[in-house]
Amino acid sequence: MTGRSWFDSGWVYGNQEENRSIFESNNSWKSPIKSFFLCEGKAFCSRSYFNRKIPITEWLPKYSRQDAIHDVIAGLTVSLTVIPQGIAIAVLSGLQPQYGLYSAFMGPFVYVLFGSCKDITVGPTALLALMTQSLTTRCGTDFVVLLTFLSGCVISMLGILRMGFLIDFISLPVSSAFTSAAAITIATSQINGLLGIKGNPQDFLSAWELFSRNTHTIRRWDTILGFSSVIVLLLTRQLKSFDSGRDTSIMSSRRRVLSRTVWLTSVARNALVVVAGTAVAYFLTNNYHKVTIIGEVAGGLPSLHLPPFSTTYNGTQYSFVGMANEVGTSLFLVPLISILESIAIAKAFATNKSVDATQEMLALGLSNVLGSFLGSMPVTGSFTRTAVNNASGVRTQIGGIITGTWHK
Repeated sequence: MTGRSWFDSGWVYGNQEENRSIFESNNSWKSPIKSFFLCEGKAFCSRSYFNRKIPITEWLPKYSRQDAIHDVIAGLTVSLTVIPQGIAIAVLSGLQPQYGLYSAFMGPFVYVLFGSCKDITVGPTALLALMTQSLTTRCGTDFVVLLTFLSGCVISMLGILRMGFLIDFISLPVSSAFTSAAAITIATSQINGLLGIKGNPQDFLSAWELFSRNTHTIRRWDTILGFSSVIVLLLTRQLKSFDSGRDTSIMSSRRRVLSRTVWLTSVARNALVVVAGTAVAYFLTNNYHKVTIIGEVAGGLPSLHLPPFSTTYNGTQYSFVGMANEVGTSLFLVPLISILESIAIAKAFATNKSVDATQEMLALGLSNVLGSFLGSMPVTGSFTRTAVNNASGVRTQIGGIITGTWHK
């Protein structure tokens, strides 16, 4: 019997049974959901597919004592960086300082199961903090936590639909321009705090307007302490090249100890500056009341609970739809930037290995979804902490667990 039948590939003429057989044998097209459960023609229950979707099942059986030593050292080193950075990023986004620490907790535990790049450290970043600052100031913390949950859902769905190939269509100039503009905006948003000027500017222009109108309120000791910290951070950053490229096997034991100490000082510079700055601020505050401080940082983790799907802010009751409307375009921009930032970092540290963008989307999406149950702000891969992780000699993703556990 001949006729015509409608298949997803278009109208097909001829014998219906033959056409159906030909269409079903054609593997050039699969529905997105079906393709998620297939891996190079193998069913999802195959070992290769399972290892690909849950990478820990591939490398954990080969885990050695030497790997554990390197991971512990790297994890502890990164934790010295994530604590001051997390607090600073939370303040940048307009949240209370402890939210930066909440945000750095869940990501490493999720990424160890689903992440494919051993070096990546998932957590809050300055770029995402900048993108959520307006929402925090306008609507409060609950809206940021909901944004984290919804962003995670969007990123996870893109991973399930195998949309990783879309990253290849975003040009490097566009990505570089966005990152450069964000860096300038972040620096601008911090200039008033660096000089001790009170105020909460909403955008680039208002930050400079606040500065120009309040130059007479610049606090001397805030300025001295702030710029001293910046100078020390820039100088200690250069220490990482100390003895770079030299063969440690031909060094004397004293030289090796010196080289390792200098390197550790460089990678832990953020924590060292924070400790030293805290000591100076404590002395100045108790004796002269000259320095502005952040204030008390709440300890511990919040209770595990669902993200806020309704809330009250400034006397106004918001339903889920109302909260989503307030989130607005951030619901699409934050996931996009999160993916771009994380994939770019993964490619930078992949050491000539291919990066499975789809798998990274799944890991990043789940990190955000589960993080929202602990009050997290949106998270992604952090270039600074990933670089420290790599330089510290991390062997596997377990280094992230050490970081997540230690900083809490």
